[in-house]
Amino acid sequence: MKKTKVALVYDFDETLSTTYMQDYVLIPELGMKPETFWKKANQWSVDNCADQVTGSMYYFTKIAREKKIKLTRENLFCCGALIEYYEGVKTWFDRINAYGKYLNLDIEHYIISSGYEEIIEGCSIRKYFKDVFGCSFAFDDEGYPVWPARVINYSTKVQYISKINKGLKKTDDKAVNEYTPDDKRRIPYRRIIYFGDGLTDIPCMKMVKDRNGNAIAVYRPKSRQKDKAVKLLKDNRVNFALPADYSEGKEIDTVVKTILNKIATERDLELLKAKEEKKKQS
Repeated sequence: MKKTKVALVYDFDETLSTTYMQDYVLIPELGMKPETFWKKANQWSVDNCADQVTGSMYYFTKIAREKKIKLTRENLFCCGALIEYYEGVKTWFDRINAYGKYLNLDIEHYIISSGYEEIIEGCSIRKYFKDVFGCSFAFDDEGYPVWPARVINYSTKVQYISKINKGLKKTDDKAVNEYTPDDKRRIPYRRIIYFGDGLTDIPCMKMVKDRNGNAIAVYRPKSRQKDKAVKLLKDNRVNFALPADYSEGKEIDTVVKTILNKIATERDLELLKAKEEKKKQS
C-alpha cells in the first residue's frame, strides 16, 4: 500500500530555536546587542511606513554597509551552525519519521519562517526538511546583501501553506491562486500539522485548524510565553498549547504521535469504506 503523505510545518525562531536566528552571531557581528538592533530596526520600519520584516532586512543591509562588514551568502550560511535548539529537536525528526513509517505514513517536514533562508540552509537540522520557505536577500557582484529578494511575514506565510497543500514549487506564484480540486491536492489540510510560537503564525494556525488540520502553539518551558500560547488556545486559533520540548515522551511527542495515529486510522477506514462500495457495485 502506498504511504500516506503528512506534512509537519514549522516556524523556526522560538519554535525550534531558542531565540531569533540573527541573535546568535549575526547581530553581534554588526557590533550591536540584539535588543538594540530590533528596537532600531522596528523604529525604522515605523518611521518609513514599512512592513516590519522588510524593514528589518533593509536595516540589516544598511548597518552592514555603513560598517563595511561583508556578510556574504557564505557568511550567513555559516551562522546557521551556531543556532541553539529546544530540548529534543535534534533527535525529533528521526524519531517521528520512524513512527510515521510504522504507521505507513510518509512524513515531510517544512519550514516557513520570517528568518533568513541563507542562515537556515546552514543549520544542522536542514537535511530533515523537504523545503524551506524563508526571507532571502539579493546579493550584488561583490557579495553584499543589497535588497530583500523574498519577504515572508505573517500574511504571506499562508501562501506557502497553500503551496505545500497543492504540491507547488517555491517560485510558483500563479498556480497558488488557481482553483485545485480537493482530490488533486498533494497533502490535504487534515494531514498538515503546523507548529508556531506567536503572532506571525496566527494566519497559518487558523487556516490549518479551520480546514481540519492541527495547529500547535509552542512556548519556552517555565516562561511567560505560556500565557501567550494559552491565549491562542482560548481564542480558538490553535488545537494545542504545549511547552517547546521535543524529547521522547514529552507533550509534543505524545500529541503529534496521537494525531498521526488518527490520520492513519482515518486512512484505513476510508480504504475499508471504498472496499465496501465496490461490493455494492459488483
